[in-house]
Amino acid sequence: MSFLIVGVDGGGSKTKVIVADEQGRELGSATGGGSAARPGQAAQAAGVIAETVREALAACGDRAGEVPRVLCAGLAGAGREPERQAVREALVRHELADLVIVEPDATIALEDAFGDGAGILLVSGTGSSCFGRSPTGAFGRCGGWGPNIGDEGSGAWIGRRALSVVSAAADGREPDTALLAAVLTALELEDSDGLIAWAAQATPATYARLATTVITVAATGDLRANSLLAMAAEELVTHVRALARQLFNEERAAIPVAFAGGLMERGSFLRKLVEHRLKSAVPGATVRGEPVLPARGAVRVALQRAR
Repeated sequence: MSFLIVGVDGGGSKTKVIVADEQGRELGSATGGGSAARPGQAAQAAGVIAETVREALAACGDRAGEVPRVLCAGLAGAGREPERQAVREALVRHELADLVIVEPDATIALEDAFGDGAGILLVSGTGSSCFGRSPTGAFGRCGGWGPNIGDEGSGAWIGRRALSVVSAAADGREPDTALLAAVLTALELEDSDGLIAWAAQATPATYARLATTVITVAATGDLRANSLLAMAAEELVTHVRALARQLFNEERAAIPVAFAGGLMERGSFLRKLVEHRLKSAVPGATVRGEPVLPARGAVRVALQRAR
């Protein structure tokens, strides 16, 4: 019997949706805005997901009118039961599928990275987190405490610290850095006085966009930009090392490691720094080269439930 399933990867900056058939073959996809599960924002997240799902379904040709059997949404912030349940209830009201499942982002990302196997997955995008599975099947998580008290090494974390560097340089408290002019250009500000008003309205997603500016400046050899990214890499590696000790007993054990998130794409500046630091901090790490696509993992979870 033929049917459709939907996999959703909802992060702080964007939402990726894949519609597949009963064999897991992709029929349509779409990308929308951020849909992370945040306290009090379930309706907004569900609205973004619903709009993006309908766009992906519309791309499915002659099957566009079918109601999917299962929709699995893996969301940042859904590790907490109240937020997960609130988004699920809001999604059910949109009548997108016969069955709606909401999972933490860790579930769908690990599914795509390692299946049922052991390993550690490090994520750095708008936010950051690290999670894994031990050889005995035990689950562990590190980081992911959100933009106000955590998310070290993420795009939002880098963006916030870049503004601290820029404001200090404008004061003369720090040496001159090319970050000052680059950040002002990126934010379309005439001078540093406008930073206060911009920051007052900024969100984690808008802070995260400054990470690209920092990376661009670092590539020119700017010492302060390079120092900031080295700090970010160190924070991220610390997450992996903590989970290595928790799940594999020590960092010298043979540990499969995978990366996900916009800042950890293969060949990216920050990923290269992280890979280099891992060699000494987690000697047993073996980095997986293939990209991790959490939306694809969500499709697999949905298929398991549909069958």
